[in-house]
Amino acid sequence: MLKALNLSHTFDYPLYHNVSFSLEAKESMAIVGVSGSGKSTLMHVLSTLLTPLEGSVEIFGEDIYTLSQKKLLKLRRESIGVIFQQHYLFRGFSAKENLEVAALLSDTEIDEELLSRLGIADLMDKRVTDLSGGQQQRVSIARVLTKKPKLIFADEPTGNLDEETAFEVMDILQEYIKTNDACLVMVTHDKRLANRCKKQYLLTDQNLSLIS
Repeated sequence: MLKALNLSHTFDYPLYHNVSFSLEAKESMAIVGVSGSGKSTLMHVLSTLLTPLEGSVEIFGEDIYTLSQKKLLKLRRESIGVIFQQHYLFRGFSAKENLEVAALLSDTEIDEELLSRLGIADLMDKRVTDLSGGQQQRVSIARVLTKKPKLIFADEPTGNLDEETAFEVMDILQEYIKTNDACLVMVTHDKRLANRCKKQYLLTDQNLSLIS
């Protein structure tokens, strides 16, 4: 479902070089490493948000950076879900309206059971600006899963959550990819969460290496 081949990227300094890996349906991978090592940049490249300096990214067997803008937008809308460190919720909307937008654009329905498991079922009528950081994060995760994406890219998805909720969110994400033949790429500093993924990679010294 996802294949990276010889990816390299730099800004003012080299970040990573010759990164290659592949991910199949129902698989999850975690990318760990120190701040500034390029984890988030790599995730942006993999998720169509940043063109790599060198190398290619294939999703469903197609090199995404050779696609037309129309096809790339269709891929983002229908098949890719990104959970950012910043929530990027629609600030003037309620939590429910944020989910309704995702459901409308992807022609899906809001999963009431998912809302209950995330502990946000009773927050739907509140404006997102009235929610705590952790509550906004859970709404953001629900919005992504409402799209029913085949590939989930998550950048520190549990950063604003307490330990118990963080592990519950990981359980939900793992169940989702298995049930929907999807896959998960997660950037995290938490090695305990990384251990929940099928594959764990360490990004350091400009290289991505498989550690488990």
